[in-house]
Amino acid sequence: MNPKIEKLIKQFAKLPRVGNRAARRIVLGLLQDKTGRIEKLVDALVDANENIYPCPICGVLTDKNTDCCEYCRDMARANGMLCLVRDLSDVWVLEKSGVFNGRYHILGGLLSGVAGITPDDLNMGNLQSRIANEKITEIIFALPNTVEGKTTQQYIISTLGDTNVTFSELASGVPLGGDLDYIDDGTLSLAFGGRRTL
Repeated sequence: MNPKIEKLIKQFAKLPRVGNRAARRIVLGLLQDKTGRIEKLVDALVDANENIYPCPICGVLTDKNTDCCEYCRDMARANGMLCLVRDLSDVWVLEKSGVFNGRYHILGGLLSGVAGITPDDLNMGNLQSRIANEKITEIIFALPNTVEGKTTQQYIISTLGDTNVTFSELASGVPLGGDLDYIDDGTLSLAFGGRRTL
């Protein structure tokens, strides 16, 4: 195999949920395309790399020219509810389902001894100030129903325990080991509606 093609396949294979076989198909598709798709992809990647950054308040990726993301700017979402999620794809899933209309906070991962992810690796530095400044009354944990998700949840509760905030989590419907990315809208709506106080 041409070393340049092999290098490109290896880069695509490093992307989440893309294995070697899918990476080979993507690369071959791009290299054999005659419509200029590869140039458009390069332009879009460069543009995103230069102009997209995490919102300094919640961590949602947003345009560099704005102070904060659309969710933090939307005053209709200032309803006292803050939903903690692992990553941006979880925000997209919740938004698509329409079950939540409050503010978000992206942790950027989950605590894991195996993966070496500690509290310092998570986006938690401004949680206390958000609770005070945004008059947060309920924190909803929409984290994966895994050991790492539960560990992260318990750690956050212990660090924010002295605040007058109600903690809740998604109810049954989200299976043990489940990931929000794979859950249908109906199940997600049921889980959100039946969340329980911790």
